[in-house]
Amino acid sequence: MVAVLPVGATEQHGLHLPPETDTLLAVAAAGALVDELVDGPVDDPGEARACFTVLAALAFGASGEHQAFPGTVSMGTEALASVVLELGRSVSTWADRLLIVNGHGGNVEALRLAVTRLRYEGRDAAWLSCRTAEDSTDTHAGHAETSLMLHLHPDLVDMERAEKGCTAPLREILPAMREGGVAAVSPTGVLGDPTTASGGEGARLWHLLVAEARASLIAWNPGDADGMLR
Repeated sequence: MVAVLPVGATEQHGLHLPPETDTLLAVAAAGALVDELVDGPVDDPGEARACFTVLAALAFGASGEHQAFPGTVSMGTEALASVVLELGRSVSTWADRLLIVNGHGGNVEALRLAVTRLRYEGRDAAWLSCRTAEDSTDTHAGHAETSLMLHLHPDLVDMERAEKGCTAPLREILPAMREGGVAAVSPTGVLGDPTTASGGEGARLWHLLVAEARASLIAWNPGDADGMLR
């Protein structure tokens, strides 16, 4: 039995996307990943599906860099790591493996801490990102993320309120962000340009995302240093 835990966040995503964007993407990725695996050439699809359990999503994460914006609710890295660790210990009493599908980049350090601890304790846990490789100028509520939401949840996207945000390379703005969060570099909270997004581009990105995640899950090769599937 493989338990799949979507982990997202509740944080600002500009004026055009909802605060639950990261959680919605993690939930969709977890569901699509299971569907991809059990809808293949198997003798009994029902039996194959029974090998996976998609858990209720953890909708709050480490989002301190967005705390200056209304709608952001963050528990921080240490608290998130503790929560994931305890959930992993609980799940491992009945599941053979735990896969965490992460929708928010700010959660990475917490997942590294929690998953490596779970693996040290002898539990078969790992995590992966439900994002495609993004340009360093399109990291939050920009072209890629908005396109994915237009594909998956178009009713939750208000393109009339989409505005171009900070498009400087991430390496250039990281010092300012470490000091003052996203607000220090982007008054809108957007890092990238959502005005170029489209549902068609979202469908293309989604196909790549699910295919990459599926390959990582099948290979099941967690990194020794961070527990991440590659």
